Amino acid sequence: MVSTTTGRRPSVLIIGAGFGGLAVATELVRAGFADFTILERAEEIGGVWRANTYPGAGCDIPSPLYSFSHRPNPDWPRRFSLQPAIKRYLEDVAREYGVTDRIRFGTGVASAEFDESSRRWRVHTEAGEVIEADVLVPAVGQLSRPAIPEIAGRDSFRGPAFHSANWDHDCDPAGKRIAVIGTGASAVQFVPHLQRVAKQVTVFQRSAPWVVPKNDVAYSRWQRRLFRRLPVTQKIERLRIWLVCELLSLGLVDVPLVRWFLGRLGTRHLARQVPDPQLRDKLTPDYPPGCKRALFSNDYYPALTRPNVTVATEKIVEILPAGVRTADGVVHEADVLVYGTGFHATDFLVPMTVRGRGGIDLAQRWRDGAWAYLGMTVPGFPNLFLAYGPNTNLGGNSIVFMLESQARYIVQAVRALASRPGAALDVKPEVAARFDSVLQRRLARSVWTRCASWYRTETGRIVNNWPGTVTRYRRRTRRLDLRDYRALTGEEAA
Repeated sequence: MVSTTTGRRPSVLIIGAGFGGLAVATELVRAGFADFTILERAEEIGGVWRANTYPGAGCDIPSPLYSFSHRPNPDWPRRFSLQPAIKRYLEDVAREYGVTDRIRFGTGVASAEFDESSRRWRVHTEAGEVIEADVLVPAVGQLSRPAIPEIAGRDSFRGPAFHSANWDHDCDPAGKRIAVIGTGASAVQFVPHLQRVAKQVTVFQRSAPWVVPKNDVAYSRWQRRLFRRLPVTQKIERLRIWLVCELLSLGLVDVPLVRWFLGRLGTRHLARQVPDPQLRDKLTPDYPPGCKRALFSNDYYPALTRPNVTVATEKIVEILPAGVRTADGVVHEADVLVYGTGFHATDFLVPMTVRGRGGIDLAQRWRDGAWAYLGMTVPGFPNLFLAYGPNTNLGGNSIVFMLESQARYIVQAVRALASRPGAALDVKPEVAARFDSVLQRRLARSVWTRCASWYRTETGRIVNNWPGTVTRYRRRTRRLDLRDYRALTGEEAA
């Protein structure tokens, strides 16, 4: 058994070395806490930016905002940078803050349970090792488990078949007939790249996404030099983007007029880029703007208008060894099958088993949908703080801003525990229930109730998104109020 405690300082165990894990780690370093370890199943840093290497992979939040406020990057190559640059940024941050040496790569977590006698967490790795720590921070994200739909004959396809998050780089798409299932954020990015080299691309669309123009630019050498020599110029760029994103976030719940503007923007973008009325009709969304994730692209619609691309809207009924059959009886022949079908976003922490006080299973506590106080902590699970937990995803701003807010809150909890050696903080059930009640009332007024999406469970509960601005969340998490928690010591933990 490995213990991560040094002296009387609380030890912290972080699961995941993506943006969430690094947000917590760097804030711990900045606050002077050195006793932490990151467990990472993969062999590299990056989280989703390690896993997603498909052609065109990038972020739809501009890079000056999609970065830590305490570590701006003057060397972003573009306003909307691609996966290699984002991964390189995370590697640079980890190295500069001395975090890399605290990561145990190739270490997956199978389960964790709270030991009530010691008031510590015991974590079991997939290799059978047991690691103890005072504070446990799962930072595994919401978009880490690829979802592939159950379709009849799925395993019969004889060509290469893979999910966009597990891109097969040994498969050369040049001259191939490619079937793409799904039209989400990933597909919007990789379809134009496939169209340029493939013989035929058939895009199977269940529902048309809202697509708006992408205000992307390549930063010139002089702009990067300016960012480096006068950091305030990049701060101004960041602030400008942040204000626009906050405005978009207001439209998801409180200011419907913003949704109208977004809809007009998307409709005009579609009209300008798709002259064929029949294709345009296929690509027109049948749900309000913002109900599903809005997508940013300048080349997706033009790719769909090319002679070697077909958009199929009939339901897929069967996958055959050499193609896909739709409900109208048409067999769409294919050499390669690519799933752009998203992730199991509502199944938080799966496949880990997490048990709290009295052996209660967190998955059982969440059987009707995941929830957590401030998206971070759950009654009965002392000293457990989630990064990017339930209802902290965003529809219009940078998740990195949210992760920083969470990381600073978690550091406050670690500081409080440092002044109470051996104690554990357990959020009061009535505090968590009151928070969730208010949250659900706001969510009921949001645009996300008006369509089915990965934000909602099968019962309709919205478990992913935060119904407000990042400013509102920053205010709620700016100060840890110990009155919201029971400080467990000795018999109180039992």
